[in-house]
Amino acid sequence: MKRAEFEHCVRAAGAILETDKLLIIGSQALHGSISKEVPEEAERSVEVDIAVFGDKGDKADLVDGAIGEASQFHETFGYYAQGVVQETAVLPQGWKKRLVRFKSPNTRGVEAHCLEIHDLWIAKAIANRPKDIEFCNALKKRRLVRVQVLSERLKKVHAIDDAVRAMVVTRINSQA
Repeated sequence: MKRAEFEHCVRAAGAILETDKLLIIGSQALHGSISKEVPEEAERSVEVDIAVFGDKGDKADLVDGAIGEASQFHETFGYYAQGVVQETAVLPQGWKKRLVRFKSPNTRGVEAHCLEIHDLWIAKAIANRPKDIEFCNALKKRRLVRVQVLSERLKKVHAIDDAVRAMVVTRINSQA
């Protein structure tokens, strides 16, 4: 997803939800941490995962219905927003303090609070889907994340079992 598409989704979600503060937890959170081009592996995605702080699902459903997958918005523009709740991602303790704020004239006053790049990497590594592995490898290859920071952040994740933790440690220490 290109930056202009990300901004469009943020603006549209803010209007639908009548809020000026959103949480971005998926790969498009990179737009908060990277001011230039995002890696191709992130740009390939046609969706942005949008949550509202404290939402238990009602607002996520509104996003899905209005600008989600298979909506008129998606059919018109070729990209969409997926409404999620913040618990969708398994994150290191303290992640809220590290959120990166993204706002531009194109978001028309709506501020996207994006996962910090290392927290995002950890969440993706834990999810462990093929697209997440590709994403994590791309960030490491481009030296957008630091191994030491990833190791420290993983220690702050308490909601995973030993097998998942071992798999993430291996991924952190592997060459991309």
